[in-house]
Amino acid sequence: MSAPLWTPSQDQIDGANITAFRKQIERDWDTTLPDTAALWSFSVTELEKFWTSVWDYTGLVAETRGERVLEDGHKMPGAKWFPDARLSFAENCLRRRDDGEAMVFIGEQQLIRRLSFKDVYEQVSITQQLLRSYGVGEGDHVAGYLPNMPETIICMLAANSLGAVWSSCSPDFGKQGVLDRLSQIEPKVLFCTDGYWYNGKRHDVRDKTASIAAELPSLVKTVMLPYGDLDADIGSIQNAVTFADATQDITPTDVSFKQLPFDHPLYIMFSSGTTGAPKCIIHSQGGTLLKHASEQPIHCDVRKDDRVFFYTTCGWMMWNWLATNIAWGATLILYDGSPFYPSGEAMFTLADTEKMTLFGTSAKFIDALNKAALRPVDTHDLSSVRMLCSTGSTLVPEGYDYVYDAVKPDVHLVSFSGGTDIMGCFCGGDMTRPVWRGEIQARMLGMDVQVYDEEGKPMQGKKGELVCAKPFPSVPLGFLNDEGDKRFHEAYFDMFPNIWTHGDYVMLTEHDGIVIFGRSDATLNPGGVRIGTAEIYRQVEKLEDVQESIVIGQDWDNDVRVVLFVILKNGATLDDALKDKIKVQIRDNCTPRHVPAKIIAVDDIPRTKSGKITELAVRDIVHGRGVKNKEALANPEALALFENLEALKS
Repeated sequence: MSAPLWTPSQDQIDGANITAFRKQIERDWDTTLPDTAALWSFSVTELEKFWTSVWDYTGLVAETRGERVLEDGHKMPGAKWFPDARLSFAENCLRRRDDGEAMVFIGEQQLIRRLSFKDVYEQVSITQQLLRSYGVGEGDHVAGYLPNMPETIICMLAANSLGAVWSSCSPDFGKQGVLDRLSQIEPKVLFCTDGYWYNGKRHDVRDKTASIAAELPSLVKTVMLPYGDLDADIGSIQNAVTFADATQDITPTDVSFKQLPFDHPLYIMFSSGTTGAPKCIIHSQGGTLLKHASEQPIHCDVRKDDRVFFYTTCGWMMWNWLATNIAWGATLILYDGSPFYPSGEAMFTLADTEKMTLFGTSAKFIDALNKAALRPVDTHDLSSVRMLCSTGSTLVPEGYDYVYDAVKPDVHLVSFSGGTDIMGCFCGGDMTRPVWRGEIQARMLGMDVQVYDEEGKPMQGKKGELVCAKPFPSVPLGFLNDEGDKRFHEAYFDMFPNIWTHGDYVMLTEHDGIVIFGRSDATLNPGGVRIGTAEIYRQVEKLEDVQESIVIGQDWDNDVRVVLFVILKNGATLDDALKDKIKVQIRDNCTPRHVPAKIIAVDDIPRTKSGKITELAVRDIVHGRGVKNKEALANPEALALFENLEALKS
């Protein structure tokens, strides 16, 4: 058996928050839990005790928690967590109010601003008063069309402090993509910006915002928060005002935090929308807070004065995840722009300059660094970075190799999997366990994650559906405007009633880790054999001539054939020799059934705003079905590359 890539020292194990938490549970509940495997078992068999201990360990504050922890715990959906509690998400995030550094904001043009915890609290106070003046209150919707800057988090916290519900899109979204989302939620107030930078270029979005605001009749006011040009005017945006003008007579006072039920809505999140109008997923304030309390201080070992970074935009749920870290007294490092500007070393320079302790990014970013043969280990210090987190898509085994060889040999590498649907993770990191190549370390505490076969039987060492067999606090409240919760049930509970089925094709390993083989709805079925797309990507993208790939199943001759599209590196040609090389690589390392029947070179691959390749969209285009919502894509023009291909007609 191969050795792990990283093993924590005994000092690291003893000093980890998850170890302290395990010992607290032993004391609180008079039990013996020798390791985190035993802790996980406790967490999914003693749900009420476990989540009560998470609340206590992380010191969450509430007007009242109540005696009841879980009502209707046999139902999913339908279980009610802490049904008697009254609390405020914003109050928990704003517990620290001193002069320590709460947020650092860096834009591409080296725009750097620093805010203390006191500054953030005062800015939330001012913004709360502004929203109240517009009549915003409990249950209203407030939206942001904003970059990843401090004001975005401040506006979100101010909205929640009044009981309003927050949604956001990043300013790189096109007009229709924004309207597809915001027209469904009918926001009362829209916070926007004048523009943003990406890859050294300035993008003014005021005209786009003007046309968006004109088609949102629910708006009482649009408030501009300048980013690129601090003197920017509101342009032609109707019924708009700059934040500075709107708040010039407002002074900070004590923030009043509306105490609301545990399951009061906090966020409306949007699905990617590549197969129709984006679903509006409603997340509760208590569920989000408690889930993040288990993930951040406990699984990710986040502590007071840690410096937490995640490369994200405000259109990806990792922004919401990042924002909650302020609740633990950590500093948020916010970056807006291209992660490769002015070079691929930019984020590592930022890590050194700002002394990041948690460095979060996407698997695609790590893959791109690997392809570019960059070696931060040779050019940067990175001594402050304890944990490197990857999510967004599957981190391939070669990505693990690359991090430990070329980035930092002693870092704790954590691959996450979960997402927008649950405002968190099903599986992720554990400070006390080794990191094995290609495996996500552990199932998250409190998440009864299993791998089911087609008959709903759990298994280990075989590929199947990722499910969660018991309720958890961040199960969404449902979808907006979903009569009878019909679409909500279809999305997660149709396959196995009362069991959350996530749609990932996975395997539980001998180490109790998780390997992900791709989305189960994109699983290939040649000859009736299920094949995960990630298995093919891992092999193809090892080849020097291949930059990136996407694979689909094409209906053909009463069966399904595997079709592989590849983006080649500069100078490479997809001749018969390269096709044969690709096929041999796949056959030798997978099975003959994985070998594509067709290999086709393309110049681009469509992807969502968060960078995920869109297999389902390509499959629809190839089958002549079209894509219902091209605005959900970052590069919708790429779809045309897959239309009416002669190579797929024979």
